[in-house]
Parts: sequence; C-alpha cells; structure tokens
Amino acid sequence: MGLTRFSVPPLHRVTRELAAVAMGRELPDLVVTGARILSTYTERIHGSREVWIKSGRIAAVKPAGSCRPPKGSRVSFFDARGGIVAPGLVDPHIHIESSMMTACAYAEPALLNGTTTIFCDSHEIGNVCDARGIEWMLEDARRAPLSIFLTVPSTVPATGPRLETAGGDLTPRKIGRIFDRWPEAVGLGEKMDFVQVAMGDRRSHAVLREALRRGLPVSGHIYGREFVAAGAASGISDTHEAIDREIADDFLECGVWVFLRGGPPTTPWNSLPLAIRALTELGANPKRVCVCTDDRDADDLFLFGMDWVVRSAVKAGIRATTAWSLGSLHPATRFGMDGEIGGLAPARRADLVLLNDTLEPQCTWFGGELVVRYGKVTPALERALSRRYRYPRAAYETVKLPEKPVLVPALPKGPVTANVIRTALHKIILFHDRIPLKPRPGEAWAGLLARHRLCFVTVVERHGKSGAVAHGLLKDFGLRDGAVGSSVGHDAHNIILAGRNEPDMRRALAEIRRMRGGVCVVRGGKVAARVALPVAGLISDKRATAVAAETTRLKRAWKAAGCMLPYMGFNLIPLSVIPEIRITDKGLVTVPEMRIVPLFARA
Repeated sequence: MGLTRFSVPPLHRVTRELAAVAMGRELPDLVVTGARILSTYTERIHGSREVWIKSGRIAAVKPAGSCRPPKGSRVSFFDARGGIVAPGLVDPHIHIESSMMTACAYAEPALLNGTTTIFCDSHEIGNVCDARGIEWMLEDARRAPLSIFLTVPSTVPATGPRLETAGGDLTPRKIGRIFDRWPEAVGLGEKMDFVQVAMGDRRSHAVLREALRRGLPVSGHIYGREFVAAGAASGISDTHEAIDREIADDFLECGVWVFLRGGPPTTPWNSLPLAIRALTELGANPKRVCVCTDDRDADDLFLFGMDWVVRSAVKAGIRATTAWSLGSLHPATRFGMDGEIGGLAPARRADLVLLNDTLEPQCTWFGGELVVRYGKVTPALERALSRRYRYPRAAYETVKLPEKPVLVPALPKGPVTANVIRTALHKIILFHDRIPLKPRPGEAWAGLLARHRLCFVTVVERHGKSGAVAHGLLKDFGLRDGAVGSSVGHDAHNIILAGRNEPDMRRALAEIRRMRGGVCVVRGGKVAARVALPVAGLISDKRATAVAAETTRLKRAWKAAGCMLPYMGFNLIPLSVIPEIRITDKGLVTVPEMRIVPLFARA
C-alpha cells in the first residue's frame, strides 16, 4: 500500500537482514530511543526502551541506549523524550466517502490522529458507479500514504430496485470478481439487508457465499436482538451496530466481533458509551472487541479520530493499554494481520505513534518514515499529499436530474392521515407517526406545516434512470425557513431535500445540479453555504483541510437554519434498512416490513 517511498518490502524478502540487525551484526536504519513502550501483546507499558527499525520494519525492541553505532554510520536517531511509543491505530470499519474526500486526502487527518491502517467499505461509490467506482477508489487507495484495505460492498443497492433506484448493482458475480482481482479486498462489507438475510433471501446469501467460500470474513449491520442469531448463523462475524450493552452482549455470545463505534457526541453514531457496558458492567471479555469510527465529517475527522475513540474507551472505564489494543492489535487480529500490524514486535511494520501521557498523538511513523512531527505534516508526507489520484471524467458525470420535478405534494383537499417521518435528536432511528391533517378553509401548506411542526422532505432520483420523485413530511426537524439539500442520500445516493417552501427547495436542487453533486443550505432564495462534491456526487477533489473548512461553514449555516438533525443524520433519512420509516425515490418505506406506504391515507 502507499506511494513508493513509503512501501515496505514483504517480510519474506527481509528476514535475514532483520535477524542480522536484531543480533547486532548489522545496523538499523532508524532508532526511536528514550521511550516508554506500550505493548499490546501483554498490555503493559515498559520504561526506557528503544525501537530498532530496518527497511520499514521493526527489527527489535531493546533497552534504551543499546544501539551504539560506530562514528560516521548512517543510523538515524529520534529521541522520544520519555514519551509513549505505541503501534499505529487500525480502524476496522470506515467509509472514506462519508468524509467527503478522496482516499489520498483522507490520509492526512488519519496520520495526524495516529491511524496508519484502515479497512473501508466503499458502498457509497458502489451505489453510484457500480464496480468501476469501487475500482477507482482502490486505485485512489493505492496512491495514498496510508495502508488501506477494502471490505467489498455487499448490499448494492441496499434494498433492491423495488424500493429504491441506485446507480450500481453489485451482483454476487461482480463481488467475486473484485475479490479475485484486488488483493486489497480482504473481506465482505457490512451486510445491510439484515432482514433479507434473516429471511433467507437467495441473492443475499449468494453474496455471502462469495466471501465464505474464499475463507474471507463477513461484516454485519444488524438492528434488533431478534436478528443476531440468524446473522451469525449466516456467516456474519463482526458488527459496528451494537447500540447498547444488551445487543453487544448478544453479539459477543454469538461469536461476533463487536466494533464499538465512537462518534462525536452530537452525532447519531456515538454508541460506544452504551455498548461498552457489556464489558464494564456485564463482565464480557474484550478479546473480540475493537473500536472504530465508521462515518466522519471532514472537519470531525481532524478532531474525533481513532485516537479520540480510544480515549473515549478509557473514559468509559477501560484500562489505557487495553483501550489502545482495541484500536490496534484487536482490529489487526480480526482481519488476520496481527503478524504485520497492531503491535511493536520484530517483523511488524514500523507504523508507530509517539503519545503523551493522555494518549494524544505527537508523532507518527508510517513504514519507518516520519510523516507527522509534533502535530505537523512532514515534508515527506506533504509531497505525497500533493500527488493525489485523479478520478476519471466519468466520475464527474453522475448527477442526472429530471428537468422540472415537482418538489412538494399537493395540498390535501380534505381530512387525511399522513404517514410522517419524525426525527429525534442524535438518533439514527426515525419514528413513524400517523398524524391527522385537516386543512382549514383557505389554508395553504405554510399554515398546515407550522401547526404540526412539519416540513417537506423530497427524494429525487439522480442516476438518469426514471426521474422519479417521492414526497414526504418531516416532523421535529426544526428547519425554520428555506431549504437544505444533499446528493449524499444514503445509500442509493439520490438527492434528498427538506424545505418549508418549494422555491427554496428548487434553488437547492439547482445548486446541487450546478456543483455536480454536493450539500447546500438555502435561505431566502440564496445559497448560504455549500460543499461541492463533484466526484460521484459524494467526494470533493480538494485537500482535506479545504474540505474540512467548507464543512465547518456548512454546519454553521445548517445550525442557523434551525436543523436539529446533523446533516450526516439528514443524509440517512433515505437509508431504507433502518427502522421505523424512511423515504426513497420510490416512496415512504416502513422497516422492517420493507413495505411502501402512501403519504396520505383517508382519515
């Protein structure tokens, strides 16, 4: 993985020289000395040590001061000044596209946070661009100064064409071809259609077979304790969707690895504080537990990386050495790579992090190369980040919208019962409310919306297939005026709009069309903030710092408009595999029934 200057030779090619360095017959290339060593193997911190590095790998860990090269030698020394040296963090489940940046750009905040390896599920770009989009992402990952592995998207589209229109259709055959062509494809990504898996759907199980017959691990996505055993029986062996201690305990008893998802506290995916209680309160052993980030906004990635998740585990009552193991050795073990990454021992990659006493990264080495020095990107990493992968032209031509879609439903002429989507602050689950609506004489939509704390929500098909438009109503979203819109409507990634009036919703749609994809806030007919995402309507082609700055401005405008649900949570409103009710371009979908229901029914 990574650019040539960061490449580390396979172990079988360098065993003789590593042994020679360990025995003192040859000199190391680099010695990180004056350190305390965090051992993930024994979960202890050892004082006064040094790490000998040769050809990008660890040759030995010795007492500090052991390496005394002759005068004139080319051995480089780095004085850790008593800091803690730990293995680089390994994130077992992330979505690069959720950060709205390329894999090459993603490497910068990851390395600043001490993360040196990630396992990504690129089902977002798969839903838009099919297998070719995943291969673009893999090419991008190969250029990145970061070790990036793929868990192949397993559920594209998430619920099949009956319930949503996607740009991609990853059949079992296509998935098998990716496994066979790309060595970076090391497992099957989260199986989001957990209801179909539990009910024995043939296609769902055919996808599972492609991974299982190759001996590859399968990631899960399960809501509801009643589905845990069926998922495990189907070969699913990890999950990041343990939302409380009880279901986390169920997963562990079924032999399923649990990835504790630590998200920023104001987002819907900070499930770690509740799920970790399976360890701290129910006494479960952490040996099959990891931590992960899952989704991150661009700006949040700089502030709430894997290191922050590890510290959150410490705050929740886990020992510091154990917590760091949950973020390094355990993920490496889960994917069968603990002989390569996740610990400080001979033969392992020299992916190191220098920490202070509160486990905050100070410096990062990737394959023995210093890429972050006391919170600053080094010249070596700066050069790598300036040579990012360029996506092909087709990746910029994915937003194909109908010309003049109707964005709001017709006002009911008489009393009706509306099937309404109710949001809840910091929640992933959306609630199904049935609200009686009775327009007063001469009343327009504005009055009806205000009386019931509602706004419009609309999904517009954007893959150029049907031009379908679906209308719905949101309750408690909080939008005071104007409209918001996004081309990142998980997982089919059709356009999702919310608004108090059609003109502002139309302005938001026009801006998304102009940007070739993106997220925006419109107030009073003017765009208040935007993030352009021209690559597949999902990804910016700018550097991470630029995307983060744009995202911060968007969030301010989002909050000023009154939106109570964070915009990444807003993007999940079309995700029709999570209870209780969602909206896709085909209409309102109830979960887990997976049934389309009308917006209005007779009162």
